[in-house]
Amino acid sequence: MTKNKIRYGLKNVHYAIATIAADNTATYGEPKPLPGARSLALDPQGENKPFYADNVEYWVGVSNTGYSGDLELAMIPEDFEKDVLGALSDDKGVMLEDISAQAVHFALLFQVEGDVKATRHVLYNCTATRPQTGGQTTEGTVEPQTQTTTISSSSIHIAGLDKDISKAKTTAETDATVYNEWFSSVYQPAALAAAGGQTP
Repeated sequence: MTKNKIRYGLKNVHYAIATIAADNTATYGEPKPLPGARSLALDPQGENKPFYADNVEYWVGVSNTGYSGDLELAMIPEDFEKDVLGALSDDKGVMLEDISAQAVHFALLFQVEGDVKATRHVLYNCTATRPQTGGQTTEGTVEPQTQTTTISSSSIHIAGLDKDISKAKTTAETDATVYNEWFSSVYQPAALAAAGGQTP
């Protein structure tokens, strides 16, 4: 199958609330859309630590501690503020910010366009920060103002693989049903491909 040569654009951003068990496995609620995505910039976290012997770089230890970066949206949806950021509503319909709210974990799903086919991604174990609050005066024309939340992601344990996994994405060889249902539920792999080929 033909593979993408370029990638561009961001759409279909969703979040799914995660319940993280004591063994770091996760179960998820139904993904909800995060409309108005402007940009997503996540930097890999971790480090390469070399060990020197015989006057050379003898061995390099590599750590993968997930990703961290910013998700910019036209506006943070109220559902996200309640589900993820711990906001409350009173009996008059006013939203309240609870300073004792604890971090809520979620999976972040999104799609990046390609010249052949879009690639769909999931980050399995994320938390988010509160967006900035403020505004700016209008000068002649209306210029939309965006909101940004900082996303930090780490891994979950996939019991079927006995591995800790932080991220997954579709490829040109991804099963059609898995691809088409990517935003219906959070995909969790069950088995690795056989050496030199795909899992039947």
